[in-house]
Amino acid sequence: MIKFFEAVFQNLSTWGLPVLVLILGVIEFSLGLYKKHWSKNERILDIVCYTIPKIVVRPLVTYFGLKFLPLVLPDLKSVFDWVPFWWGFFILCIADDLTQYWYHRLHHEVPFLWRFHRTHHSAPYMGMAMASRQNIIYTIFFSQTYLTTTLVYLGLGYPALFVKGIKSIITTLAHSSIPWDKPFYEKKWLNPIAWVLERLISTPATHHAHHADSNDDGVGHYKGNFGNMFFLWDIIFGTGIITRKYPSGYGLKHYQEEEWYAQFMWPIFKSKKEGSELSANGPMVQDDPIPVPVAVRSEEPVIGKSKLELT
Repeated sequence: MIKFFEAVFQNLSTWGLPVLVLILGVIEFSLGLYKKHWSKNERILDIVCYTIPKIVVRPLVTYFGLKFLPLVLPDLKSVFDWVPFWWGFFILCIADDLTQYWYHRLHHEVPFLWRFHRTHHSAPYMGMAMASRQNIIYTIFFSQTYLTTTLVYLGLGYPALFVKGIKSIITTLAHSSIPWDKPFYEKKWLNPIAWVLERLISTPATHHAHHADSNDDGVGHYKGNFGNMFFLWDIIFGTGIITRKYPSGYGLKHYQEEEWYAQFMWPIFKSKKEGSELSANGPMVQDDPIPVPVAVRSEEPVIGKSKLELT
């Protein structure tokens, strides 16, 4: 068993990561952590989003990229192969994840870009299954695919692949429905480690907050916590909150469970759901619905009114 997991981690850039995701996904599913949210439409969408980029998009980008780069940069092949591995690893961690932070953040802050990233936030659950859930346009223009290809050509292939493997593990575990970070908050002797961990990398608590369906519970923070591998960027740019808690709900308040093909290939295919952001005449950004009034207990009785009042 130990040798098997050693092989998995040694082959993260090829078959290792899919196997790891499959194992953890089976654990999540067997524990019932997806509850009743994983409908047929959601299953198809998650599977398509996971497989197509890996077997079609990224291989094609890498293949044609390595054919194209010698034409435009003929004298730079392997120019950085003298760089020590760990220096290359350190530089790439920053270059790779910082560019993704801004790519991700812009898709939340620029209305025109939101619908290309919306698919990742439509899932009403967290888990391995939805970690790769993205619109195909978002995936095609994803900067890291081109960056990794270019770095391999320039001679930083090993550090680039190593960074990719480590990052894949961190981001996959951050999306997991298993709160593996919880013991770090509950056990006092682990608190110092938790303080560093939650500020350095994305954890379930910090990243789940980004996928919350509301900010009203004081935990959700879908307009922040943009970090992928490193949560450090949110600390530096002031977009992060740390509560050590998990949101009460996930996804979009206005989610209509649009057809999987519309979520995956919008605007090539559009949803038939009226009023959807992905429909032919839908809004660019759908506002959250007006909250239904809820009963709260008044501290002091008011003459002529019940102690239960509507806010």
